[in-house]
Amino acid sequence: MTGLQKFTRTRTAWMVLLLSAIGLEAAALFFQYVMELDPCVMCVYVRVAVLGLIIAGIIGTLAPNFWLTRIAGLVGWGVSAVWGLKLSLELNGLQVDPSPFSTCSFFPEFPSWMPLDEWLPSVFSPTGMCSDDPWTFLSVSMAQWMIVTFIIYLIVLAVMVIPAIKPLKSK
Repeated sequence: MTGLQKFTRTRTAWMVLLLSAIGLEAAALFFQYVMELDPCVMCVYVRVAVLGLIIAGIIGTLAPNFWLTRIAGLVGWGVSAVWGLKLSLELNGLQVDPSPFSTCSFFPEFPSWMPLDEWLPSVFSPTGMCSDDPWTFLSVSMAQWMIVTFIIYLIVLAVMVIPAIKPLKSK
C-alpha cells in the first residue's frame, strides 16, 4: 500500500477537508458580519457548495477505512467542488461584465424540502447584489478567489481519488 493510499484512509485526510471548508464558511460570515459585506444570492449558493464540502468531510471522517463512506465522501466532495466552481465562474461573469439583462435573483430558490434561507437566515439569506464587487485582495475579487479555491479542491480530489478507491493489496 502506498503512502497516499494509506493517507486517504485516515481521519486526518478528511479532517483537512472538513476544517478547510469550515474555515471558508467562517470567512464568509466574517466578511458578512465584521466587514459588513452583504452576500448576494450567488454567494449564498457558494456557501451551500461549501456546506457540501463540510458534509463530505464529515462523511469521510466517520469511517475512512470503509470503502462506502470514502466513496460517498469523494462523490460529495466532487459534486460540491464542481458546483461551487460553476457558481463562482457565473458570479465572476456577472461582476466582470455587468449587464442589466443578466442579473441574479434577489431571492434564493431552495427546494421546498430544504429552505435554508428560512431555517438559517443569518447564513443563507442574501442581502446584496451579484454585480457588486466590494472586496479584492491582490487585485483579485472574492469570486475569483473562490474559483481558485474550488480548483484547488478539485486538484486535491483528483490526486486522492485513485488511491482512495484502489483496493488494498494483501501481503
